[in-house]
Amino acid sequence: METKLAIVDDNTFLARSINEKLSIFDDLKIKYTVFNGSEFLAKLEKDHNLDLVLMDIEMPVLDGIETVSIVKKKYPHIKALMLTVFDNDENIINAIKAGADGYLLKEIEAEKLHKAIIETMEGGAAMSPSIAVKTLKLLRYPEKQKELSTEEAIVELSNREVEVLEQLAQGLSYTTIAKNIFLSPSTVRKHIENIYKKLQVHNKLEAVQKARRQNLI
Repeated sequence: METKLAIVDDNTFLARSINEKLSIFDDLKIKYTVFNGSEFLAKLEKDHNLDLVLMDIEMPVLDGIETVSIVKKKYPHIKALMLTVFDNDENIINAIKAGADGYLLKEIEAEKLHKAIIETMEGGAAMSPSIAVKTLKLLRYPEKQKELSTEEAIVELSNREVEVLEQLAQGLSYTTIAKNIFLSPSTVRKHIENIYKKLQVHNKLEAVQKARRQNLI
């Protein structure tokens, strides 16, 4: 039996990559790809003959967690697999609370993604191994989640650092950011070093996810 899917992801490159991964499986039919939760809900209003959605989390207009919460109330038959580059604690907990049926990282191989979709359709709960480990830790030690939130609340970025991080979150290079805000690339690099230090992170993805979690950007 054919499983009817939709992909919701604002990153066209990653959406295309997921599409290509799944195109080799005859038992899956990708009905459409849309770029945010609002577009997805509009599609469902016209036709909710869908079995499962692969849902990104960080999206403009309406993010994946809010979208899943709405979908589960209006169309409970539709399964939702979160497919994301972010594996932060808050996203995992909020996605599960919203009604997500599974939580996978986008780097997942085609065969494993296909297996996860089939498992989900059969009533299972698919999770990438690293996500499963984090979820178990959060369930065992909920106080650590509270401690983390308290620690993170004290981080402050300057207006210029916020400006740099916002552009970094858009995937812009150091040189492009430098041109956009009239600074030298070396000054931009220095700002980014300071941002990483303040947020206690080691790369762009971690910086962006932590800043968003704290509503800094």
